[in-house]
Amino acid sequence: MTTQLRDLYEDPSTPVASGPDRSRRQAAILARALGPVPQTVLDVGCGDGSAAATAAGVLGRHRIVGVDWSQDALRRANRHLTAVRGELTDPGLPFADGVADAVLFSEVIEHLVDPDSALDELRRVLRPGGHLLLSTPNLAAWYNRGLILAGVQPVFSEVSLRGIHGRPGSQVVGHLRLYTARALRSLLPASGFEIVRITGAPYHDVPRPLRPLDRLACRAPSLASILLVHARRL
Repeated sequence: MTTQLRDLYEDPSTPVASGPDRSRRQAAILARALGPVPQTVLDVGCGDGSAAATAAGVLGRHRIVGVDWSQDALRRANRHLTAVRGELTDPGLPFADGVADAVLFSEVIEHLVDPDSALDELRRVLRPGGHLLLSTPNLAAWYNRGLILAGVQPVFSEVSLRGIHGRPGSQVVGHLRLYTARALRSLLPASGFEIVRITGAPYHDVPRPLRPLDRLACRAPSLASILLVHARRL
């Protein structure tokens, strides 16, 4: 990771949460998958811990441990949960093989230079049959399809770390890669995961008049703002 990216993620003004709706939907999927027996969930890329705090209301019986490499994020996350420092690249996450029953991987993969190695590391810490709950912005969201046809840079994409150019929005957040549902259906099995289901979630920053349409689009995940993927380690 470049120094410029590290500085961006250590900046307290850089957003590290994506709204409670996605967190609640993701936690509900995981709660159904884990059942009543208490299990260990790693929130990898936990940011400020607010998403885990939202999820804890649904996953109350399960132990959630946050992981992030940003010292600023960890300081804020420890107000909500136990959080430790770790990286998806060398030296890797500070956990033994197969220690986790589930991993929450929310709004992280779009920030990574090497998503393949990251998925390998998540697979390592998951037990066989363990659950991966991944979420990421959808390049093919309903409004992005219209924007591209109009020659406008799609929402979520970034061409610079210094400012926004050619797309709606006003804040740089460090997105390096964007995914579609079709891409994830191919990428995750190639990394040793079986996809259980892909669903959608709304994006909290959609203009208020368009939010009913954004929620409606969740019925067709390929059009939704946010992709929620439930997969299992093979």
